Amino acid sequence: MEQSKKEKEEFEKGYKEHQQKMNEIKQKLKAADLNNDQEAQIAKTKLSELEEQERKWKEKEAELKKKDQLTPLNIDTICHDGKSKTVINKPAPKKELTEEEKSKKHAEFVEKHKAEAKKFGMLRRYEDSQQFLLDHPELVCEETANVLVIWCIDLAMEEKNDLMNHVAHQTIVMNFIMELAKQMDVDPRSCVRPFFSRIKLGEKQYMEAFNSELDAFKERITKRAKEKLQKAMEEYEEEERQKRLGPGGLDPVEVFESLPEVSLLYNLQS
Repeated sequence: MEQSKKEKEEFEKGYKEHQQKMNEIKQKLKAADLNNDQEAQIAKTKLSELEEQERKWKEKEAELKKKDQLTPLNIDTICHDGKSKTVINKPAPKKELTEEEKSKKHAEFVEKHKAEAKKFGMLRRYEDSQQFLLDHPELVCEETANVLVIWCIDLAMEEKNDLMNHVAHQTIVMNFIMELAKQMDVDPRSCVRPFFSRIKLGEKQYMEAFNSELDAFKERITKRAKEKLQKAMEEYEEEERQKRLGPGGLDPVEVFESLPEVSLLYNLQS
């Protein structure tokens, strides 16, 4: 952050000096004796050089703006929300959970908070989502994202695509908050306000990153739903086959389909 600030200050100082030179040479060109071709030519040459420098300064300015927009929120930026300061709490060190402990933790969360997590998944306005998480800080966690992921898959399997797309959006909102907390090594609840402050600005690069992740997530959900449907169909067909099995473990349908075809002419001659 300090390096970025220094870069901006140096740019602003240098560009200001450049603009002053541009104004000075333009004034000299206007005041130049029109009958003095040499003086006018010198001024025009200098102006041409400065105009080329102007192009480079503009490129540098665009580069700095892009760099600033692509830089993720950091400690300095997330500590400020408008005129107020958000208190950043370092999360307590977490021990690595076993798969069994993770499964138990998720089950307990689902039992207590599934309804609230789904309610968050149904919200549409950023303002409502932000307030809901501030009112329910226990939802700012990976378990909420997991609940929404499973719900998205179920909706895709039921072909409720519009609702799936909406819940997917809220899933990525939660993922971005969690990812921001991970990058900054802070409590995820401290990142709720900063995230929504940034997303509501609608910066092009930030929104492109968000939408790109959302599109990729929806593709994964659709693929997973198809896989689950295929597996369910295969299991159903196997169950039906088991029900049809006759003496000796033969499936009448398979036996019938394996018989050689007999021509109609042969049947008529019999």
